Amino acid sequence: MIRSKLATALVSLLLSATLTAAELSLAISTPDLAVTAGATLGTRDNNIGLAPGAKVPAFSTNTHDDKPFNLASLTTLGDTLVVFYRGGWCPFCNVQVRQLTTAWPEFQRRGVTPVLISVDTVDGATLAQRSYDIPFPVLSDPALAAHSVFEVIMELDETMYERYKGYGVDLEQWSGRGHHKIAVSSAFLVNKEGQVRWAHSSRDYQTRPSVEQLLGVIDSL
Repeated sequence: MIRSKLATALVSLLLSATLTAAELSLAISTPDLAVTAGATLGTRDNNIGLAPGAKVPAFSTNTHDDKPFNLASLTTLGDTLVVFYRGGWCPFCNVQVRQLTTAWPEFQRRGVTPVLISVDTVDGATLAQRSYDIPFPVLSDPALAAHSVFEVIMELDETMYERYKGYGVDLEQWSGRGHHKIAVSSAFLVNKEGQVRWAHSSRDYQTRPSVEQLLGVIDSL
């Protein structure tokens, strides 16, 4: 009961975009984020997500500060690491976001720009950017434009949606929509021509490629 009340209070704070980074670290327990096994690195769970060699179709969404962002914006950045996360309410995603932000200088050295995408509203994306002082794009995609073209949509049934609400996470509040859809945790290396060079997806949201693994993949391509 106490944990549920804390979660509900946290969601309210998050949606109002008033939570500082210090408050965020106190409000959310830091879970252990498992590292993807080497044998499954670069695999697509159940063929979820665009395959290497595919061209990214055109899409249009918004940045955390509500500016338009589309495929041209993506390719203008050069080589990108497009990372889909479930939302700012997910503590495992927040660990991953923090790790990627800390490793920004290493991505810079390799000429690769991370791009984070979730179904969160602009306010939710702004919260993520501000909480971790993220120096690369954070996209708000509640209309699922980018999610659709990268083929990473997961839909929660009504039972699971209500279960999440019981945990204090109302996905409709986070996305501002009624579709109950989020991203499968996934990552794509996309070149400046808009072609996928490497892809990884996993329905196990507690397991993600580590920064070291991602940098190793970049170095190998």
